[in-house]
Amino acid sequence: MGGVPSDPSTPASSSPAHVATSAANLPPSAVPTVSSRLTWRPSRPPASGTGPAPRTGTAADAAELLRGLRITALTGAGVSTDSGIPDYRGPDSPPRNPMTYQQFVQDEAFRRHYWARNHVGWQHVHRTHPNAGHRALVRLEDAGVLVGLITQNVDLLHEDAGSRTVIDLHGRYDRVICLQCGRVISREHLADRLTALNPGFLESVTEVGDVEIAPDADAVIEQTSHFRPAPCEFCGGVLKPEIVYFGENVPRERVDRAYALVDDGDALLVAGSSLTVMSGLRFVRHAAKAGKPVVIVNRGATRGDPLATLKVEAGVSETLTALADA
Repeated sequence: MGGVPSDPSTPASSSPAHVATSAANLPPSAVPTVSSRLTWRPSRPPASGTGPAPRTGTAADAAELLRGLRITALTGAGVSTDSGIPDYRGPDSPPRNPMTYQQFVQDEAFRRHYWARNHVGWQHVHRTHPNAGHRALVRLEDAGVLVGLITQNVDLLHEDAGSRTVIDLHGRYDRVICLQCGRVISREHLADRLTALNPGFLESVTEVGDVEIAPDADAVIEQTSHFRPAPCEFCGGVLKPEIVYFGENVPRERVDRAYALVDDGDALLVAGSSLTVMSGLRFVRHAAKAGKPVVIVNRGATRGDPLATLKVEAGVSETLTALADA
């Protein structure tokens, strides 16, 4: 795209921080519920007709609209689908129920079920690589067009691609925190402990290529009742991925940095997010309120469409590549 010319809403988590769950092997009391602190909607695209239709166009239209502007990007799970990580609310995505923070900390059965599935799914996400869309954003940043990006994803593929200014809004899948003593360990270290505690478990489930993987490194497997989670090796406390669950707030400092990054840009580019929850939508509202152009690249409707200056209904990787080439 060439060179560059010389009231916050209540925090809420979003799609990559969801944890897909199943009722299998869980007691009757362990039924997924929705946290009253967060606005959650079923895992399907927002209904059409909820607001005025945005102007639709092509990648070329987006390049022309954004030409000469400094851009802040907001990315969702759709950016990583070409890396083999499915999104939550794409047209072909299966419905999912998110696990809440309250369920995770209060119910041992939920924790066991989660860690068993994550132990499988983590192996898959750990082996994924950035795609053309991630690389296109790096090119835009290198050219001085992109001031930085806010991602709702926890897969770290933006960092792996070489992006320098990244706010991981919902945390990152490669770290685990103790809810009691606050110590942080690597997910890789925990994987070694879980394998030792559960010999043969990974071999007993279907090969990862045949298991449904979710964006937060969860995997859909059913037999988890005998899985042994690992306690904190320092204090014996409960370990939790350092990602934001439903029922948790995104840390205030992180939200403030994200707002500041939106303010630093002249325009907001949304890529691969349905903006179903407020966690991402608030930044679109913030940009629109400030009079900044908002370009949304996503297949299917989003909750931000009524606020968009331009909507591009096309693949994320191909559109971002076209913007970097323009």
